[in-house]
Amino acid sequence: MPPRHRARLSAHLLALLAASAIAGVAVGADQPSASSPLSLTDVLLRAGRFDPALDAGLARVDAAEAGARQAAVQPNPTVGVDIENFGGIGGIGLVDRTEATIYYEQTLERGGKREARVSVAQAEVNLARARILVRRLDLIEQVQVAWVEAHSADAMIALAERRLAVAVSLERDTARRVAAARDPLFAGERARTAVAQARIDLDRARENARQARERLVAFWRGSDDITLDPAGYFKPAIHPARPLDDSIPDLRLLAAERDFAEARIGIEKSRATADPRLRGGVRYLADGNGVALIVGGSIPLQRHDTNQGAIDRAQAERLAAEKDIDAWRYEREREISRLIPRRAGSMREIGRIDSDVLPGARRAAELARDGFNRGGGAFTYLDIAEAERAILDAEARRIELFKSFHLDTVRLDRLMATHAPLISTLETR
Repeated sequence: MPPRHRARLSAHLLALLAASAIAGVAVGADQPSASSPLSLTDVLLRAGRFDPALDAGLARVDAAEAGARQAAVQPNPTVGVDIENFGGIGGIGLVDRTEATIYYEQTLERGGKREARVSVAQAEVNLARARILVRRLDLIEQVQVAWVEAHSADAMIALAERRLAVAVSLERDTARRVAAARDPLFAGERARTAVAQARIDLDRARENARQARERLVAFWRGSDDITLDPAGYFKPAIHPARPLDDSIPDLRLLAAERDFAEARIGIEKSRATADPRLRGGVRYLADGNGVALIVGGSIPLQRHDTNQGAIDRAQAERLAAEKDIDAWRYEREREISRLIPRRAGSMREIGRIDSDVLPGARRAAELARDGFNRGGGAFTYLDIAEAERAILDAEARRIELFKSFHLDTVRLDRLMATHAPLISTLETR
């Protein structure tokens, strides 16, 4: 990124975040090596530094600033020449009666047109700056989702490996019992089929994980041979919801849109005031080669067009922008009130699986396997398979709950602009 653009963006983002009370995100001084496990912050920094759309946003800011400079310029004057009586009929010659007038004409802006133009242009600059931050927060949300999906896919590999290990162990034990004529032949065939299916499931889990990593590293065009740090995924910290304040970037963007609509009202009202044109010049007379001064002017008669329709439209757009702010506030609070208890419910269920379900399921599987190995017909292959399936189902549910928890956290982070300080850190490092 060009230094000029980077410096400008840093100033813009710091201005947007000056009133922010968001807790800063801790960022290490050094970037991790390619082989080091990547935390969520590492992933977000890599994606943020690559962001190919940033230059487009900066170009739009440049365009808006250029428009602000142009808005302050007053109308250009006009210089003209009128030549009269240079030809005709009825004895009029081409030279003897020709008169020429050279004039200078200036439009005088009234109704605060220049100030209104400047206000609109400055509002457009603020709007372009606010859009950069909001768009970057949207990017962070997408990266977070990809990070969650990559972690979940990795966890499914471990679960598939566990399922394959169980199937192989059961197939080995069943083969021994079939060879001793203690179980029928179909039990051995079923065990071998279960191993084949477990291998297919493991291959699919590995392919899903590969694709998930590709989607993640695509945000910075990196290699998919990365290692993700599981610490922040399976031991997440739950932060309380941040109350709404005016430093939330989405609210600042909506406010900038409202201010732009407000400025549009001013410019449309100024256009309802007619601008006079004043003219002064000299006329070269045909008789005696005399010279005369001329002064004149004109002003449009606003007999039909008073620009009232445009004023009404600008006022309606301003009202719509106000209602958008109210609607966003309501939607944000409603979404937060939905996500927080659902996320807490996911963690409660994970805790109950860890404390109640998995210990009992593992104990049941141990008892079934011990009985199966002792023989006697009290336990069959199906009993062990069912007991192991209960463990695997509980672990799969646990992975699903962690994914649901983190996806809800991603949405909460976006609604609360949790990572806005990370953007500022990213641009100033």
